[in-house]
Amino acid sequence: MAINTSKVAIVFLVAGILTLIFGVVTLFTGPAVLRHQIEKNTMIDPKNELSYTMWKDLPVPFFMSVYFFNILNPKEVLKGEKPMVEERGPYVYRKYCQKENITFHPNGTVSYREYRRYSFEPSMSVGNESDVVTIPNMLVLGAAVMLEDLPSGVLFLISSTFKFFKEGPFLTKTVGELMWGYDSDLVEFLSTYLPGMLPSSGKFGLFLDFNNSNTGLFTIHTGKDDIKKVHKVDSWNGLKEVSYWRTPQCNMINGTAGQMWPPFLTKESTLPFYSPDACRSLELVYQRSGKMKGIPLYRFVAPKTMFANGTDYTPNEGFCPCRQSGLLNVSSCRNNAPVFISQPHFFNADPVLQDYVLGLHPTEKDHGLFIDIHPLTGVPLNVSVRLQLNLYMKRVPGITETGKISEVVMPMLWFEESGYIDGPVLTTFHNNLVVLPAVMQYMQYIFIALGLVTIIVASLVLYKAKRSRKSVFSTVMENPGVCKTVSYEQSYSNDSFPDSI
Repeated sequence: MAINTSKVAIVFLVAGILTLIFGVVTLFTGPAVLRHQIEKNTMIDPKNELSYTMWKDLPVPFFMSVYFFNILNPKEVLKGEKPMVEERGPYVYRKYCQKENITFHPNGTVSYREYRRYSFEPSMSVGNESDVVTIPNMLVLGAAVMLEDLPSGVLFLISSTFKFFKEGPFLTKTVGELMWGYDSDLVEFLSTYLPGMLPSSGKFGLFLDFNNSNTGLFTIHTGKDDIKKVHKVDSWNGLKEVSYWRTPQCNMINGTAGQMWPPFLTKESTLPFYSPDACRSLELVYQRSGKMKGIPLYRFVAPKTMFANGTDYTPNEGFCPCRQSGLLNVSSCRNNAPVFISQPHFFNADPVLQDYVLGLHPTEKDHGLFIDIHPLTGVPLNVSVRLQLNLYMKRVPGITETGKISEVVMPMLWFEESGYIDGPVLTTFHNNLVVLPAVMQYMQYIFIALGLVTIIVASLVLYKAKRSRKSVFSTVMENPGVCKTVSYEQSYSNDSFPDSI
């Protein structure tokens, strides 16, 4: 049975037109479909297995690396000379986080407490928790600054108390003791007779309150009503704002809880988040684009204005009393202790701070704070939050333990909290949120191209078929005697005609 070329061409022409229409439609509706899918998958909802698990239990390894500034010349510091330090570490701890008491509310928010605990990782550390380092004694030098305005007779009694409990201006302890606490008769005494003066009783440690603790009661938006609000903090410990600082703007609780952000970030976006440990909201800014194992990312970093003083950056006046730029005075939320937060080695800070201490060498590579984030979903791929703990110390007349110490903001340690997506989680993330959207996008153009090619080919075939029929019809009308020849030509090839013709 002979195939009707015209009819086949018409079928392909119609198919091509339909394919082209489908491709054009998906070209306009595809982004909306993709956006809807991303919104659905980034919403905090137990039904979203991947994103909900990432938010709830942090399925990727997270670590805290601690570096101590070991004082090499404590005796000379008491005589007024510059402190000389050497960096010791890192002492690396695996950080385990888990959200508990998760409660969803009708207004599109969810409350939870995130518990954290730390476990020492010897294989990743340079040294052990038994290493001995020397740092300033916050109980002595911090208290001296806090109480310097008291009458000289009271200061004499305070100094005598330090001597009675054998507390000197510097501590030489193991890393484990400094991190997680050591027994102190002075702390026990103060806790008994001056309750509330210190946050703990019996022991003193720089990270004593971190281990086996939670970061407070967070209530954040699920994104159910507005995806632009997903992960943003609604309240912390029931508060819409804190009361540590001097202006309403500085007391605002802005941004997320610091683990994820709303989707569809641009280069003009910022990453605001509230940090209970810093007692304030912080904000990172876009620096550059990049890729991590094929996944596109934006890198956000701490701007130089983050810890700038009120003179250099007016909006920060509420965080004062300030010292040099690059320091955040957190005494108001640390029992009035003269404690300052900065970036490690005073990176991005006033250079004079580095001049007061020997042995500091800040670089962006080693000491800069950054978050690499997938802009389409708001999921961090690589995180490195680096902060330094400093003690303001000086000579206080009447407290002999301070000797002739020069006024200095003394770095004690810096720590880095870091983690990155890898392994099966990265593969699943890449397939669901990178490969599939890319395939959807490419398929739009494939359908358009396939439709156009099909239409062009079918049109050419149809055109040739019509032209062929027209040519045959014209020949027959002009020379009826060729009908028989034409009939044979339609049945045989030129070299297979019968001899009898």
